[in-house]
Amino acid sequence: MTSTTDQVAGFADLAATTLLRFATAGSVDDGKSTLVGRLLHDSKSILTDQLEAVEAVSAQRGQDTPDLALLTDGLRAEREQGITIDVAYRYFATARRRFILADTPGHVQYTRNMVTGASTADLAVVLVDARNGVIEQTRRHAAVAALLRVPHVVLAVNKMDLVGYEESVFAAIAEEFTAYASDLGVPEITAIPISALAGDNVVEPSAHMDWYGGPTVLEHLETVPVSHDLTACPARFPVQYVIRPQTAEHPDYRGYAGQIASGVLRVGEAVTVLPSGRTSVIEGIDALGESVDIAWAPQSVTVRLKDDIDISRGDLIAPSASAPAITQDVEATVCHVADQPLAVGARVLIKHTTRTVKAIVKEIPSRLTLDDLSQHPNPGQLVANDIGRVVVRTAEPLALDSYAASRRTGSFLLIDPADGTTLAAGMVGEAFAATAGPETSAVQADEEGWDF
Repeated sequence: MTSTTDQVAGFADLAATTLLRFATAGSVDDGKSTLVGRLLHDSKSILTDQLEAVEAVSAQRGQDTPDLALLTDGLRAEREQGITIDVAYRYFATARRRFILADTPGHVQYTRNMVTGASTADLAVVLVDARNGVIEQTRRHAAVAALLRVPHVVLAVNKMDLVGYEESVFAAIAEEFTAYASDLGVPEITAIPISALAGDNVVEPSAHMDWYGGPTVLEHLETVPVSHDLTACPARFPVQYVIRPQTAEHPDYRGYAGQIASGVLRVGEAVTVLPSGRTSVIEGIDALGESVDIAWAPQSVTVRLKDDIDISRGDLIAPSASAPAITQDVEATVCHVADQPLAVGARVLIKHTTRTVKAIVKEIPSRLTLDDLSQHPNPGQLVANDIGRVVVRTAEPLALDSYAASRRTGSFLLIDPADGTTLAAGMVGEAFAATAGPETSAVQADEEGWDF
């Protein structure tokens, strides 16, 4: 009989071998649209009517071959019309793996969108024009990938056909990018010379670069080892909704619904509810209408506790043996994504998992300089696309993990309380200030002055 531990491990192994989430990034005119189109075309992931439409438009433009960049032109047309741009997600599969591709815009002003696309990615493909080499936007994309802890980065040196397929050109770019990304802490970097227009080393190996013996882009995507094992982390269960039917059939039912962010929950396990610090024991777990003894990330379940505790949306349920510390002083690295600057003293909302509280930006200790990775001290404010350190004081305590330990419970958003605009995406650092245990004293907050 298969044990529950084996079931959890098997589920994680299945996810790791069948699905890869990856994001593409590149500066304007680096050929990102063409690469995405070539990848979909050569892997036979395009519907016949889509290909026929591309061929028809290409013929009207006097082109002899289909312009595969047209497969993503819908997004470009939206941008030209001034419509809000979000990440375009594309789904395709091969015999070896399923893929979710987050196609992020290339313009500098849309760098913020890479934060969205790469936040759940296991791999990032960063394009570089072989004629231009590593530019500021390339460094910015590498920095975002590093901050978001993307474990695998592919450097796709594109347009090799326009530099005569010279190995020396590729080697120089690969060396510069690898040194830069390694300094940022990217754990694995794979450089691949390609021509998206001609199809060299995208899906099929190139006949023009016999000096390159590595994998094609698709081969690397199909074989890169990826772990989705969220069950190895301590359990974290942000409460989304409290279920109380109060019907004749279920007069006393009280359940706490949500998605398990990480780890494994078990019936009979002692848990702590944060930020209150109250403790109880898991009495039952309901999943898909049935009672189960065990549940694991990323399942959506309803948890029932033995004790009647005041719990609401935004609270976090965690095993008492491995509960996170709570804090009102959040020190983190943020990617500023809004057009309006983020300044010291700004009043914001901080959204962490299902909890949203008031906060004040107390300090901006530094801003990252992308050219040499130096820190510009006390910049006073961050503007669109800046990456910097912030210290935020919250009106109520939050249960935070470091982003290095958990992407879900170590990340947050800063929001403009006036209009709901997202200001910055934050990643909690290793050195954030935290109390030794649950804070029970009342928070003195002035509703008008936001003085925490």
